[in-house]
Amino acid sequence: MSGIRIDKWLWAARFFKTRSLATDAVGGGKVKLNGAPTKPARDVKIGDRLDISNSETRWQVTILGLSDKRGPAPEARLLYEETPESVAAREAEQLRRKFTQEPAAEIHGRPTKRDRRQMDRFGR
Repeated sequence: MSGIRIDKWLWAARFFKTRSLATDAVGGGKVKLNGAPTKPARDVKIGDRLDISNSETRWQVTILGLSDKRGPAPEARLLYEETPESVAAREAEQLRRKFTQEPAAEIHGRPTKRDRRQMDRFGR
């Protein structure tokens, strides 16, 4: 196997749950191949570097193996190697999220009439 579509590889390596999510991410510029934006049909080869952004998580990986079939997670981890900088950044971000609370974490849906009155009083 000389190359495989990048969206198919991302799905097989378990970075995205579905292949269509992988295709949308690549098309939306959330995945860079060797530092440059790419298209979903672009082939990847062993040794290519990918910068992947999936919501809040970012990875920098080097491709070690090619597969177009999605297998178990332990086998999927053998397809790539994450850079030490990426591991450190992900762990630091995880630690930051553990100890800081999002300001809007307790807000669910639209404010009630009571909430709006409290916001009005606070704003004046």
